[in-house]
Order: sequence, then structure tokens, then C-alpha cells
Amino acid sequence: MPGEPTSDEVYARIAPTYATRRTTDPQIAARIWAALGDARTILNVGAGTGSYEPTDRDVTAVEPSAAMREARPPGAAPCIEASADDLPFADGTFDAAMAVLSDHHWPDPVAGYRELARVARRVVVFQWDNHLGPHPFWLIRDYLPEFRALAAGKPSLQERAASIDATITPVPIPSDCADAFFPAFWGRPEAYLDPAVRASTSVWARLGPDVEARVTAQLARDLADGTWHRRNAALLTAPEADIGARLMVRSTA
Repeated sequence: MPGEPTSDEVYARIAPTYATRRTTDPQIAARIWAALGDARTILNVGAGTGSYEPTDRDVTAVEPSAAMREARPPGAAPCIEASADDLPFADGTFDAAMAVLSDHHWPDPVAGYRELARVARRVVVFQWDNHLGPHPFWLIRDYLPEFRALAAGKPSLQERAASIDATITPVPIPSDCADAFFPAFWGRPEAYLDPAVRASTSVWARLGPDVEARVTAQLARDLADGTWHRRNAALLTAPEADIGARLMVRSTA
């Protein structure tokens, strides 16, 4: 998008609250960790502050942002500075490589996927399919036409998966999701009116304050007059929803 902040600027904005708000959701973690199979040595690429890193395995983290590395909590896996598309490891160094909600920040996602497949026999990536249309997440569908621009020019999820022959599986998101990523509050719309909730996701930082102010004002009106509830009443009692989350797995075993 024109005028979009740099990755460093985005990281600097979201890093202060990332470790406390972008926590590991147990249901999503169970899917990711099961997909890792019997892997003992794991590389986490675009690791952020370390959520979803299994504590019972040997994890090495890669994170290009100094702000994110500094925000990693005590006891987190060792973390090095590197880019996904140029990993400083020999072929087959790790049993598995994982990436959780990070490849949209990579300079070249396909090159990053190929690097993951080069350094590990198994690859597990958790990400959103942002090319769905109409999008199943109401905030994108009804309030954020600008969201499409964030994915413009990037390879689709299917193209990314095809680059390493990975399978794609939908991941339903629980209504009480503990990880405060962008679509986590699909059944708790009032949460998007809280600046602290919005501050921990890169989407708002990338879209800018004018879009953020417009969307929150419109959502507040629609919640107050019942418009949101008329459109999305079924979501209020749903225990989980498929809103575009996908798990990609590639194994040479």
C-alpha cells in the first residue's frame, strides 16, 4: 500500500505488547505440535516473542527484528538475527522448521518456504488464506476493503504451499482464542474497539490510523444499533469458526 510503514516500524509498534497479548492458544498449538510429528530439533522462523515454540523440544528461533528479539521473555529459545529467505544453516540441519503467522512479513515468501524445506525434512506453517472471497471474516468482508491491498502482489497460499509440495488443512479458531491475532475476536466484536487489542497486531499498523479510526467508528455504530448482530448472529453461539486459518505441512519422511 502507498505510504505503508516499513517492517521495522511495524515491529517497533507491536513489540511492546506482543509477548503478553500474542500468547499460545492451546487448541492451535495442539494442531501445530502434532504436525511437527516426532521432530526433536526445530527451527522457528519469524519467531517473534516465542509463542507456539514447544518447550519439550530443542528449538532454535530466527527473528529479523531487534525489537521482537528484545521482547522475547526469559527462558525463550535461543534466537538469532536472520531473514527467512537466507537462513544461515546447512541443508537438513533440523528435523522440522515452523513458521507461525510470519510469512506475510517475509521479503519473498516462496524463497522463504524453499529455505525452510532446505534446512529441515518437515515444514509446518500456520497462516491465513487472505485471497478468499468473499472473505469469511466479517471485519475484512464488511469493514476493511483496504485489507486486499496488503496481499496484493504476493503469492497465494496455494502457490506458497505448491512451492514445497505442502498439504493445506483448515484450522478452526476457537471463540475464546487466547492468541490476540487479528481475527481472534471473530465472536467478540467489541474487542476491536479496545486500542490495546488493536496495538498487538500488524494489520492496523500497516493500514494506518485513518483507516483504523474509520473502521472502529463504523463498528461502534453497528454494534450500538444492532446492525452487526443482525449480520452475524450465528457467530455469538458458535464454539469455533473457519475464518481462513490454514495449516501447511510438508514432509520428506
